[in-house]
Amino acid sequence: MELRYKNIAVKVGSNVLTRSDGTLDVTRMSAITDQIAYLHKLGVKIILISSGAVASGRSILKSSKKLDVVEQRQLFSTVGQAKLINHYWELFREHNMVVGQVLTTKTNFEGRNQYLNQRNCIRVMLENGVVPIVNENDAVSVSELMFTDNDELSGMVASMMGMEALIILSNIDGIYNGSPAEETSEVISEIKKGQYLSDFIQHSKSTFGRGGMQTKVTIARKIADEGIEVYIANGRKENILIDLLNRKKNVLSTHFIAEKTEVSSIKKWIAHSDGFAKGEIIINENAARALTGTNAVSLLPVGIINISGRFEKDDIVKIFDEKGKYIGVGKVRYGSEKATLLIGKKNQKPLIHYDYLHLE
Repeated sequence: MELRYKNIAVKVGSNVLTRSDGTLDVTRMSAITDQIAYLHKLGVKIILISSGAVASGRSILKSSKKLDVVEQRQLFSTVGQAKLINHYWELFREHNMVVGQVLTTKTNFEGRNQYLNQRNCIRVMLENGVVPIVNENDAVSVSELMFTDNDELSGMVASMMGMEALIILSNIDGIYNGSPAEETSEVISEIKKGQYLSDFIQHSKSTFGRGGMQTKVTIARKIADEGIEVYIANGRKENILIDLLNRKKNVLSTHFIAEKTEVSSIKKWIAHSDGFAKGEIIINENAARALTGTNAVSLLPVGIINISGRFEKDDIVKIFDEKGKYIGVGKVRYGSEKATLLIGKKNQKPLIHYDYLHLE
């Protein structure tokens, strides 16, 4: 078989891994495991981002009215994650493969050192033939520091590890050009940068997951812009992973075509750091035009109108234009006190160098 990619991240959603009653669908888990094992033996390095822990725990324990939403999530995830990883261990063992569990939180992506340590851990696993199974550590995550859902986590992992492709397995065939419930709707096979899709996206959330199709599209576009091919496909279809990687097959799915420009590791980290921003920079019209133009430019103090928040050197800040439009995010070269003193001044060093700047 002629393979499209040799390094992929695969995200499996809760609606793929659970039955309608919320119990874990071990038969579907087994089918996905068989596909990963087959590809692994062909030399494909695979990171599996798997949902299902909370749903798995919910099927074992009865919910207590004394527990709030966060406490229930923590309880269900601790029990469900143990059950989930145990099933994966046994299923992969049948193929003489070893898996490793990676539980992470959004704060592990905040600091550059934490980010690099996490990346190194997964790299070592892949180099030694271990399949990393990644999930959010719901036992210690709290609402304001949680990933939007595992779609966001899978995008950040694929970006961090520089994978060739991210495959998001859901319970539908892809992005439709209308409501999936309508017979006239069809799956959009390819999406390029700049296509307008908001009219086609269903905003309802998954039955068992936290996210919806809008989240998938947002993440997919960001990851594709970083040079990683992204596919949204139906994880309940037989051999979907194998067929997607088979260069000779056309598979019903939505493919977000990757940008061909190479993005550095530091820029990839910054691209996913807007949630950790310590401050905001408002820039004038000329600066906004320069930053969003075709030439690579840095953000100079002369173009800054206002600064809000307190930040130190190497912190992340968001950038907005005068009308409040979000421009991007970057890592600052000096703190807010010095930056405030230099607002509007010419002939100063950049507050944010282009190499540490991510633009929308």
